[in-house]
Amino acid sequence: MTAVGRRRLMMLLPCVVAVLVAGCGSASDPATGSGRIVAVGAENEYANVISQIGGRYVSVTAVESNPNTDPHAFEASPSVAQAVSAAKLVIQNGVGYDTFMNKIESASPSSSRKVIDVQTLLGLPDSTSNPHLWYKPQTMPAVAAALVKDLSALAPAHAPYFAANQKRFDASLAPWFAAIRQFAARHPDTPVATTEPVGDYMLQAAGTTNLTPFGLQADIMNGVDPAPQDVTLQDGLFSGHRVKVFVYNQQVTDSLTESFLSAAAKNHIPVVGVYETMPTPSYDYQSWMLAEVKALERAVDDGVSTRRLT
Repeated sequence: MTAVGRRRLMMLLPCVVAVLVAGCGSASDPATGSGRIVAVGAENEYANVISQIGGRYVSVTAVESNPNTDPHAFEASPSVAQAVSAAKLVIQNGVGYDTFMNKIESASPSSSRKVIDVQTLLGLPDSTSNPHLWYKPQTMPAVAAALVKDLSALAPAHAPYFAANQKRFDASLAPWFAAIRQFAARHPDTPVATTEPVGDYMLQAAGTTNLTPFGLQADIMNGVDPAPQDVTLQDGLFSGHRVKVFVYNQQVTDSLTESFLSAAAKNHIPVVGVYETMPTPSYDYQSWMLAEVKALERAVDDGVSTRRLT
């Protein structure tokens, strides 16, 4: 087994389903005593948006919420299946990122369950190479609108409440959008290197130029040893000072990632860590995304590294 394969295997940890919001309702109950809608987000960033739109009328559970595990290597437990089967509303990413959700839903079909598949919502093909859709600025406004539609169908009396929450949510994304625009204007075509394509959608929106071969990014993401020529090219980005910042998936590292981090440090290239799972409890979705852009700004403006958000 390769080093990358061993690292992926070690990350197959048991799931802990974490209730994020809305009091003491249990996701195993079809309806809580207070009448809240039981909902599940396959990833905690989606669960967080459910909680912001649904507010006091939802009880939300996140399936993937541990920032110390590899989401690509996740295996659903019986407790996850129980939570999903009981839910009246589900959000999942799609693009092959959380296929366990489809299996659970097929095993416990429900004509009344609302399922928002973000890939389908955005009209993306199965061939989409980067599954980290929550870094795409267009994603969560579309998710919020879909949530209002589905929550309103489940609880029509509260439709105005959900719509008002959507309006506040959309407005709260403005600082992130502004930070992206400002970075793109101040630092056009900033050359960057990456490990995986975790933050690539945001980097693209910020106008950066990613010099890391996508083949290397995809190989690391999928637990495959990258081609030697791609590794050599990546090392040259650091030794040749061809990039201004190194953006890496701090949630999943191995010896290869550590070698890139060492090369970046040796050549005084600042690094920025990005996440697949929203850091908690310090952040909500909006503040998390804004913090990532601010970390990118500090790296380029001041040469300051942010390996972990605090």
